[in-house]
Parts: sequence; C-alpha cells; structure tokens
Amino acid sequence: MIQTPSGDRLLAPKTPEGGVDWLRWLNLLGPILVLLAVYLFFAALTDWTMIRFAAIESIIIQTVIVGTAAVGMTVVIISGGIDLSVGSMIAISSVVGAFMLEIVGVPPLLAVLLAVCGGAACGLVNGTIITRIKMVPFIVTLGMLLVVRGAAKGLARSAPINIDNEWIASFARTLVPEERWKLLPPGGWVMILLAVGFWALLRYSRFGRHVFAIGSNEQTARLCGVAVERVKTLVYALSGACAGLSGVMLLSRQRQGDPTGAMGYELDVIAAVVIGGGSLSGGEGSIVGSIVGALIMTVIRTGCNLQGLQPWITQVVTGAIIVVAVAFDRLRHRRTT
Repeated sequence: MIQTPSGDRLLAPKTPEGGVDWLRWLNLLGPILVLLAVYLFFAALTDWTMIRFAAIESIIIQTVIVGTAAVGMTVVIISGGIDLSVGSMIAISSVVGAFMLEIVGVPPLLAVLLAVCGGAACGLVNGTIITRIKMVPFIVTLGMLLVVRGAAKGLARSAPINIDNEWIASFARTLVPEERWKLLPPGGWVMILLAVGFWALLRYSRFGRHVFAIGSNEQTARLCGVAVERVKTLVYALSGACAGLSGVMLLSRQRQGDPTGAMGYELDVIAAVVIGGGSLSGGEGSIVGSIVGALIMTVIRTGCNLQGLQPWITQVVTGAIIVVAVAFDRLRHRRTT
C-alpha cells in the first residue's frame, strides 16, 4: 500500500483501463531508486569507500543544512509558492544565533530558539506581503533575499561571529567511536524528527489538506471555505522557521555566524524538493522525497570529490538531474490533462 501526496491510499496505481500505471509508480518510488543507483554507482567507483561508516556519516552531516530547509520549502512548493530568500534566512539565523550567544551572552538553548524565531519572522514577512499586497512570491522573495542578506551583514558588521560552545557545535560533528550507538550525528536526528513532524502535519491535519488544496487550485479552495491568506502566511512562516533551524546547523558546522554563508543555498533547497518529486506547479510534493533529493545531491558531490573531479562536473551532473526531474514532472502532468 502506498500513500499519495494528497493522502489517498492505493494498493497500486491504476490506469483508467485497470492496468498498473507504471509512470505513477515511478513518480512515487523514483527518487529513492535514483538515490540507490547514484550511491551504488559512486560506491563502486571509489572501491566501496562510500559504504564505510565515516563516509555515510559525512554525507548525513553535509545533507542536514539543505535537508532541514527543504522540509519547509516542500510545504511552500506544495502550496504553489516559491521562496528565493531561504539562503539569506539561513545566513541571518546563523548570525542571530552567534550574536545572541557571544555578544549578548544568552544561554545556548535560548540562542538556538532566537535563531529559529529570526527565520520564522522573515518567513512571516514574506507571507504577509504576498497575501496582503497580492504580490508574486518570486518577486517578493527575490527582494527579501537582498534585504535579509544585507540585514545579516549589518548585524554582524560584515564579519563572521565566532562561537565557542561545544553543545551547539555537537550538532554537526562526527561521532567518536564510543558514540557509534547513536547511528547518526545529532543534526541528522534533528532533520529526521523535523521531517516526521511535517509529514504528520501534512498527512493528518486540516492544515495539510488545505495546503494541498491551495496548491492544486487556489480558487476552488477559496470557494470551499479555505482561509487561503492565513494558510499561505503560515506556510511561509513555517518555511522560515525551518530555514532558521538550518541556520543553527550551519552555525554548528562552521562554528561561526557568517553573513555571507549559505550563498546560493536557495537553489540547492529548491532543487532538493524538485528532485524529490515536488511540482513547481503546486499541489504535489513529499517530505521524504525532498530529504531524498537533498541526499542525492550530497552523494553526487561526495562521489565526485572522492574521484578528484572538478567542481564544474558536479554542477553539470546536478543541473542535468534537476532538468530531468522537471521534464518528468511536465510529462506526467501532460498525461493527466
């Protein structure tokens, strides 16, 4: 039994004639199959170095930042929106966390909460402008990309703020041998728990059904009584909060709040959602698929690095996968219309 993004359960995808719809099967399981194929391909090229615990741990640590932000971006894309400011929100959240920890001197947990709230506040501004002024999300978030990045530089005085706190740094550090029983670094578990929470939110809550409804047909959702403006505003705020948590992961990994950090991450985050089966037309997307999409990009980068390939080759391969994913999405929509 499989579950579609809208929450329907099917024994097997069927065509109108009653046969198995292999295209729909491929859409549901494709991202996982691609991940396995890419992982095994690079593992074989590297004499199976990538199947070692240290290599898997490194892949997880590198995926956490993009994967955490991709969870929130999935909800935005399902609703039919887009957020180009997510990279800047990750940067300013890391700066806010470092600033509150080192300059103001608040406890580490409070600094983390304030960093997440900082991202949520940016997302709330995005959602409010989009819904109240009726502006296109692309333009609003493109402008916010510059506004938030500039604010991060102003807060940090255009210089990284270094931190010296082992608890925050532990989220993105490798496990020592006696900690191997944890299986994953703390940041990996944070990403998984966040993904499970958002999956449950989309699957079982009225809010989740409204998000899919708005992305599928906003006018119909409005006629059915969905509070479209309120839902969309909350969607962007939740995405901002995920970006804020991603900023904490960046702060943990770099041990500094860098206002120039996460440059270009908005493309990686959106790409993870698209590779994972999300439709830029709205109404479709999967939390699990987005995490898998983020893992695919990390595996490609890791495999290319272990092979000693030039960075441009990694970019070409990743870009080609994104184009194929979008082309597949267009083909699928053409078959169903």
